[in-house]
Amino acid sequence: MSDQEGRFREYLGAKGLRITPERQAVLTAVLGIQGHFTADQLYLRLERKNPRASRATVYRTLEHLVGSGLVDKVDLGGQQAFYENFYGREHHDHLICLGCGEIIEFTSRAIEELQDSVCREHQFEARSHSHKILGHCRKCH
Repeated sequence: MSDQEGRFREYLGAKGLRITPERQAVLTAVLGIQGHFTADQLYLRLERKNPRASRATVYRTLEHLVGSGLVDKVDLGGQQAFYENFYGREHHDHLICLGCGEIIEFTSRAIEELQDSVCREHQFEARSHSHKILGHCRKCH
């Protein structure tokens, strides 16, 4: 059993839930995806391999995966939420191209330090944040 599966089982157990074959299929599919994806993209990927995993199961399982800390739900602008496998990854922010939809991940120590400074100045305890910059990539500029 992988660390991710163990963590997910522990999270579900604390909520009085068990890992069903469908939840396991969603977890396995998510762990196999590099980059950002929507719930619908995940559902279509699963539908071919595991037709018993309904769209509702995919959405509910994604919320459990977010709650367990294995997956991050990311607002990249637009109407659909995006998700990404987050387990063991460092925090990062996003540049989003309004032309082609490319998503560029970046980290910036300066931005993180500035956020920390602003929080200290306002005696504010941050729990999380999401930083996205919308614009055009070099191909669409």
